[in-house]
Amino acid sequence: MKRIIYLALMLTISLVASAQAIQSINERNMKYATGVKPDPIKVKPTVNYTIDIDTCTVYYSLVDSAQQYVAIKHWDKAEHFLLEAIKSEPSNPNNSLLLSNIATIQRRQGRLDEALRNYSMAIDLTPNAVTLLLNRAALYTQMGNIAQAQADYERVMAIDDRDVESRYNHGMLALNTGDAKTAENDFEDILRISPNSGLAKQGQGYVHKHAGNYEKAAECFSEVINVKPSSTLLANRADCYLSTKRLNDASVDIATALELDPDDPYIYVLRAKLNKLRYNRTDMERDIKLAVAHGLDETEVKGLIGE
Repeated sequence: MKRIIYLALMLTISLVASAQAIQSINERNMKYATGVKPDPIKVKPTVNYTIDIDTCTVYYSLVDSAQQYVAIKHWDKAEHFLLEAIKSEPSNPNNSLLLSNIATIQRRQGRLDEALRNYSMAIDLTPNAVTLLLNRAALYTQMGNIAQAQADYERVMAIDDRDVESRYNHGMLALNTGDAKTAENDFEDILRISPNSGLAKQGQGYVHKHAGNYEKAAECFSEVINVKPSSTLLANRADCYLSTKRLNDASVDIATALELDPDDPYIYVLRAKLNKLRYNRTDMERDIKLAVAHGLDETEVKGLIGE
């Protein structure tokens, strides 16, 4: 028997799973003037797992083959070998990890119902595995089952009362459903855990923005931007500046946000709003077309800028 380090197969997906799901929900539901578009956060699940595997067994050979196919992103083959590994040793305690990786592969392919079943089976085997709960919460969010996502985040919070990411995600989902008080409490809890947390400060910025307190929201976003700028935070601050008629400041933030992420359609919406406020209709029409070209419906874009 050898003790080895087994790298989580879906590292690049699982690291941002929760953030991507919440980002997706907000891109469907938010409106820049009143809503929330959070900065993607890097959930930090454990990516190195120390497990006991006899490297001479069929089980190990199959897991090793799966890992090789993951390395070249051949997901079907990777899933096949993971399933075969589980079949070879149904009672192996490491099967929880393999089921989780199968679920993430299926999620990667859009097979959400299958992914949910496998995440749930993995959690049944290891009920206190924070990484698995975070991944299932992200999947529930992607599927629009916000109540179940919240429940999984609450389980993580109960298991680890110092876990910051689960509180942030819980708060953002609460805010998107109109429960600003729960969101505010979650972000205050983060500050108690980590007094200098940028996540707490940007969360508070979204709460202020949701309430229409744009000056306070901009202050909160600025504290985070000064340390770690991002296109999303710059866009949110720009929207606050537009709402308070600080057009030059908004223009600077929009330009910087576009340099960081020229594919975000909502930034073009903001620039269209800016050009409308400046009575520059030609440039406004150009930005409407750019927002549509980057994935938004023209009717939605015009609604966002009040056309």
